[in-house]
Amino acid sequence: MLPRPARLLGWSGLLPAAAALAAVLFGPPPVPEFAFRAGALYCGLILSFLGGAWWGLATRAGPERAWLLYLVAVVPSLAALALLLVMTPDRLVVLGLLIMATLPVDRTLARLSLTPAGWMALRVPLSLALGLITVALGLAAMLPGGSSLP
Repeated sequence: MLPRPARLLGWSGLLPAAAALAAVLFGPPPVPEFAFRAGALYCGLILSFLGGAWWGLATRAGPERAWLLYLVAVVPSLAALALLLVMTPDRLVVLGLLIMATLPVDRTLARLSLTPAGWMALRVPLSLALGLITVALGLAAMLPGGSSLP
């Protein structure tokens, strides 16, 4: 099991994205546009952060696996950058789907015994929750009345 601070801070990491979603849905103008942009950037940063975590775990792999793991570890940052260069609601939906799509890499790292105990118990719900919030943020920005959003 991961230490309590890792679990607590992991779960609290959902709060900025959830707050952005609430502000897009319920905030008075110009709050929704700012919240959309802030939430999109935050979710992109978290995707990039996951790649950084994978990079750190890859350092524990033997040389025969390290190259491929390092290559996989840079993909989240490049994907986040590509999606957020032009910040649109549909790109944010894709970003959310990518966050959820990180789980097979996490499973592979765990199968290779490169992760600490309890890694998947935290990664699965956090990736699914943040991915769903990110998709919802993109979809909320597409709702009627969200026309002031990008």
